Amino acid sequence: MKGALAARPSLVSDLDMRVELAAPLGPLTWFRVGGCADALVSPRTEEALATLVRRCHDSGIACRVLGSGANLLVDDDGIDGVVIRLDEPCFRRADFANATGDGVVRVGAGTDLMALVQQSAREGFDGLAQLAGIPATLGGAITMNAGGAYGDTAQAVHEIGHLGMDGVVRTITAKHAGFAYRHTAIPAGVVLFADLALTRGDPAAIRERVKTIFSYKKSTQPMADRSAGCMFKNPVDPATGSRRSAGHLIDQAGLKGTAVGGAYVSQIHGNFIALTEGGCTSDVLALAARVQLRVLEFSGIHLEREVVVWSKRGEVP
Repeated sequence: MKGALAARPSLVSDLDMRVELAAPLGPLTWFRVGGCADALVSPRTEEALATLVRRCHDSGIACRVLGSGANLLVDDDGIDGVVIRLDEPCFRRADFANATGDGVVRVGAGTDLMALVQQSAREGFDGLAQLAGIPATLGGAITMNAGGAYGDTAQAVHEIGHLGMDGVVRTITAKHAGFAYRHTAIPAGVVLFADLALTRGDPAAIRERVKTIFSYKKSTQPMADRSAGCMFKNPVDPATGSRRSAGHLIDQAGLKGTAVGGAYVSQIHGNFIALTEGGCTSDVLALAARVQLRVLEFSGIHLEREVVVWSKRGEVP
């Protein structure tokens, strides 16, 4: 065991969870690059998770949650601390059978979002179609309020079950979650589940809308490339106060096809940075910085990165 964990060999040894030490994180992300974490753990119970989070907090050990890895870039040198995956069955339940009369459905944070969208359509529950084709776990989608041209995650959230760093589970209403464009005000900790406010409808009609939205994404984005989706948030134009398409700004600046090392700006969608074999995290970050500088010079607009970057220094701003 490395780093701060070496001083606490009992941190996970008595807890019901799978543990991998010096765990490579790159293969668990869509970029498929990056170094190792001191420990990668998959708790089998909510109690084990709560104990681990509290111990990490009390010991000053970094504790992060890894979802589908679709919006994440891990530093080439890896990261310190513990990485948690909510991939055990207790965190992946979608309880459509016990939906309330008004369509509130409880879903575990580890549930795959794309599979959830398809399941909700089959079950005849509307309210998630806008998320078709977005790779994420539900917890990750909530934390960053993931979305696209047709809407975002916030539209479907009623309440959130949240595990604080003190190991206590609390409920956060949608009103108090601070949902905004690709942002929430959810405090440090772990999203455990969400009560989704869906509406009952015709399964065939819902499936057709899901299909239409997914087809749109497939035709406009390089979904087969090694990327983490949109690299930058759509910025607010200071002149108009409205959001501009980051992809369009990158295209206008003549950056499609620009490359640094193994990283390149997609020819299909300018807001996608992808990797070739042999590329690394530093290539992506260097290219992202070049894109930001060129767009700023060309349009006077600063692009804020949407992709999260983990490093031993914490999250890279």
